[in-house]
Amino acid sequence: MHFSSDNWAGAHPKVAESLSRHAGGFEAAYGNGTLDKKVAEKFNEIFEREVDVFFVGTGTAANSLSLTLFNRPGGISFCHREAHVMDDECGAPEYFSGGSRLFAVDGPTGRMTAENLDRAIGRFVPTFVHAGRPIAVTMTQATESGTVYSLDNIAALSAVAKKYGLPLHMDGARFANALVSLGTTPAEMTWKRGVDILSFGGTKNGCWCAEAVVLFDRTKAEEFSFIRKRGAQLFSKSRFIAAQFYAYFADGLWLETAAHANAMAARLADAFQNSKNARLAWEPQANEVFPIIRKDTMASALAAGAAFYDWRPPHGFADPIAADETLCRLVTSFATTADEVDRFGGLIG
Repeated sequence: MHFSSDNWAGAHPKVAESLSRHAGGFEAAYGNGTLDKKVAEKFNEIFEREVDVFFVGTGTAANSLSLTLFNRPGGISFCHREAHVMDDECGAPEYFSGGSRLFAVDGPTGRMTAENLDRAIGRFVPTFVHAGRPIAVTMTQATESGTVYSLDNIAALSAVAKKYGLPLHMDGARFANALVSLGTTPAEMTWKRGVDILSFGGTKNGCWCAEAVVLFDRTKAEEFSFIRKRGAQLFSKSRFIAAQFYAYFADGLWLETAAHANAMAARLADAFQNSKNARLAWEPQANEVFPIIRKDTMASALAAGAAFYDWRPPHGFADPIAADETLCRLVTSFATTADEVDRFGGLIG
């Protein structure tokens, strides 16, 4: 009963097989191989236009280098106050950019509102050197709270960013989970709604180690190639990332794995809805579930072999949590089974 993180799940068998199949022989290095080019074409197909794709090893690298692309002296990027770039990347966006800052924007359950974003950016006059100047907006899809920005939400954030002449970056570590949750297309969830640059994640959804930065503004490609190299993310044997994405996209595997993870999260949410010892803190929209659980029930579940974490309540969370309760996070993945979920449901009563 592994619900600690989708990072705990291994690689999908088809991804592992692809890695093995492409391990032998000789192939041009640094993204110039046949397989690299096939995967780049697949990205074009998926996004319904020509894009530039840069493989990197981690989501933190994808996010940090993406924001570095737009940095200027005194630069400030705007994100939700509990975004991954703010809370879980050890200052990497600031480090790689050479000293830019992140500015926290409020919003319920992981999502910035356009109104709050507008007010936050509006505080900074670009010519006032003492405060710094806005350089970018970054949003997380799906969010760290397991919620999803609607297409209208994305368009509204983009409109605010464009009002101030700023690019919009999307942290898509759980891109596929958000996509199937909305029942939309990659193009509709990104550039058609004003997203300029995307951190495209595969690792959490069945890959071994496969992340990419997708540029919709291709005029930035040359600059980003130098940023990636300087950031130590230009893999010589990039075919091993390409091999993962090749299997990931084949026959819609990436959508299948994400849909399964989301379905298991919904099944898990039902278990909490039916429990006498726990309740949902809010409705999940992707593959992360946040319940409030009695502490004795949590201890019993952990002792019985369930794996999950307690969690800090998000800023502004108003639902009272009693002294004998705790907020928790449970994450499902492509490898989660219905049997695991049902056995866990039995443990929480």
